[in-house]
Amino acid sequence: MSTQILVIGGKGKTGRLVGQDLLTRGVRTRIATRSPTEGGDVAFDWQDPRSADAAFDGVTSVYIVAPTNNSDHGTIVPPILEIARKRGVQRFVLLSASSLEAGGPMMGQIHAYLRDEVPEWTVLRPTWFMQNFSEQQHLKTILNEDAIYSATGAGRVGFIDAADIAKAAVSALLAETSWNRDFILTGPEALSYADFAEKISNAIDRKIKHVNLTTSELADRYARGGLNAAYAKILAEMDARISEGSEDRLSDGVFDLTGQPPTSAAEFISAHKNAWGRKPEQI
Repeated sequence: MSTQILVIGGKGKTGRLVGQDLLTRGVRTRIATRSPTEGGDVAFDWQDPRSADAAFDGVTSVYIVAPTNNSDHGTIVPPILEIARKRGVQRFVLLSASSLEAGGPMMGQIHAYLRDEVPEWTVLRPTWFMQNFSEQQHLKTILNEDAIYSATGAGRVGFIDAADIAKAAVSALLAETSWNRDFILTGPEALSYADFAEKISNAIDRKIKHVNLTTSELADRYARGGLNAAYAKILAEMDARISEGSEDRLSDGVFDLTGQPPTSAAEFISAHKNAWGRKPEQI
């Protein structure tokens, strides 16, 4: 059987890049999304087993991005992966997080399932994305308030470019032999949020400040932005652990998987500095 890869979350931050890379390499690829719009898209919803059954037809490997609208991954995801296995899927590559061990909350539950139940698996455990500043939650406040909000204090993070995560995922999906292990993925340097704000400030010649919140203040902020309250609390507590040093580490995971060094913050900021240019309505 020839390889066909299903990219779940194929319109998301890493899934989009994984899909593009696979297609560029000539690998048969299907993009799984709740709202399919293109010829290569297939309908997929973690809470709709019927859509999953059809999406896995003819698929040999899967890139897994867990649902972001629910934190009960241990209940929702494994039954769908059981459908995949019955359909003949052999290899699973999971996007998890550096802070989540196998058996822990959220993606940690999926990690444990893969480790215990499937023959070929790799779990990618990246730290926080550099794109959080250029595309995600921090972009709006940088543009409108010249500020980055977190509850991380002076804690440092080996921020990583999502493009490096995608390259690692593609390598794991196409490897001749499955790794059957997890990889911590970081960038090449550990920086505080204030450090990252300073680097952006220097690149765009505008002062961006880091505003440190309490964990409860941050959770309330996430909830006001539309996140499920339980999920908002989990994310805020991750920031609290960063303040205690949980992410102050570097790894060789990107190099081990891709043979290339990870992107530095300076390289990323230089390439994306137009993202922080103010639009007329924001001045």
